[in-house]
Amino acid sequence: MNSWIQLTQPEQLVDIVRESEEQTVLIFKHSTSCSISAAAKSRLERQWADAGLSNVKMYYLDLLRFRPISNEIAEKFGVRHESPQLLLIKQGECRYDASHMGIRLSDVQSQL
Repeated sequence: MNSWIQLTQPEQLVDIVRESEEQTVLIFKHSTSCSISAAAKSRLERQWADAGLSNVKMYYLDLLRFRPISNEIAEKFGVRHESPQLLLIKQGECRYDASHMGIRLSDVQSQL
């Protein structure tokens, strides 16, 4: 699996939008106290090697520590806050988002 890039500063959202002009970016919003979120994260990590997404940047947001950033993501990309949640950002826009057990890398692949 690609290494997670920790999303800890609101300014990183500007970088994500800029990066998404050149390559696809995923943001995984994770609640470290939620078993469903832990299961979704684990499933992503297990499926990553076979997903063919090595050219995709993966950001990880710890919702409990950085909730204001999650709120900013919801506002910036026009999505409802959920946890866990996976967002695909391409050319500055959210092209796909899913939450809970609806998070599937196969759905991400079909958006590329």
